[in-house]
Amino acid sequence: MRCEEVFYEIYDRFPDGVAFCPYRISPLGAHIDHQHGKINGIALDKGIHIAYSPKHNGVVELKSLNFPKRAQFHINAIPEEKAGDWADHMRGAAKMLAEKYPLRMGLSAVIEGSLPVGGLSSSASVIIAFLSALSKVNGIQLGNWETIRMAKAAENRYVGVNCGKLDQSCEVLCKKDHLLFMDCRDDSYELIPMNPAMKPFKIAVLFSGLERSLASSVYNLRQDECKAAAYSLLAYAGMEYGKFADTRLRDVPQAVFEAYGDRLPENFRKRARHYYTEYARAEAGAEAWRKGDLDEYGRLIFESGKSSVENYECGCPELISLYRIMTETDGIYGGRFSGAGFKGCCMALIDPGKADDIERTVTERYLKAYPNLIGKYSFHLCESAEGVAR
Repeated sequence: MRCEEVFYEIYDRFPDGVAFCPYRISPLGAHIDHQHGKINGIALDKGIHIAYSPKHNGVVELKSLNFPKRAQFHINAIPEEKAGDWADHMRGAAKMLAEKYPLRMGLSAVIEGSLPVGGLSSSASVIIAFLSALSKVNGIQLGNWETIRMAKAAENRYVGVNCGKLDQSCEVLCKKDHLLFMDCRDDSYELIPMNPAMKPFKIAVLFSGLERSLASSVYNLRQDECKAAAYSLLAYAGMEYGKFADTRLRDVPQAVFEAYGDRLPENFRKRARHYYTEYARAEAGAEAWRKGDLDEYGRLIFESGKSSVENYECGCPELISLYRIMTETDGIYGGRFSGAGFKGCCMALIDPGKADDIERTVTERYLKAYPNLIGKYSFHLCESAEGVAR
């Protein structure tokens, strides 16, 4: 890992430890975790590594191999407002940890991401890896759900992204060769093992060449539209409702949407339609996985991608092109945007025996449409993996 080499170059010694958190994909359940829906998730064998050693003066000193400029702050003097740079995720993580535990030790750290930024929950990965490192040097042992909630709070309350708990849950709870099937309302989950009858597959990550930040996207707006749809439907149906901020589409029975959905503004109606159909796909996908039916599982992923374009209305032209190319490429069982879909990457489950042909076909067609992204677009093959080890 380069992070260990660079750490040695900077500090003239090897790091005391290396924290790792995997990236994740969520083939089904896209955009509905924040509405308390159900999700499918798989951790990847690629992710964020942080080489680190403790600093006894309480200073946190950070270098990223993926972003310019170093960052520095003291664990007992974290700025109340974010700085707007890549290190806000670490400041937020430290702030959340310090709210619950006394911190004495800072750390020196070199951070390395093994894939380009965008669509694989790198923000959650770097927060969780950093929490692992900072907890370790301070003698703190975080549990799974404590880690998930603390990492989510760092993004929600400090970075300013109103994400649900999908990313953090996948990165912490997943197991190799299993599908995480989780209910985001009550946090109940199941790890469904691969059926021995399932066809072999690999996970392809197709990076569009366009990096993105959720905080500067319309990600938060889409959540507000979902809540507005839910709030309106409850009112139309004469059902009880409380604060707007606490309202979710999970609170609204689908029959209510069917009865009153035509009263909603078109944008709100589309967001709600995506929620109800995606919820059904997440449930159907879990059953297809349980049965080992990879063809059906892939078909549902393609359907999910279509709904994300037409109903949730996310995806830039480049990602939409990638998605459409994948639907026409032999050997791809299913694929869609990965993550929010505002730039970033697509993911696909593919036949490993056709991986070379798939890479060549998709790359040629995509770069023919977007020659300005030559040298920026990339294709990566991944496997499923364990969640974070602390």
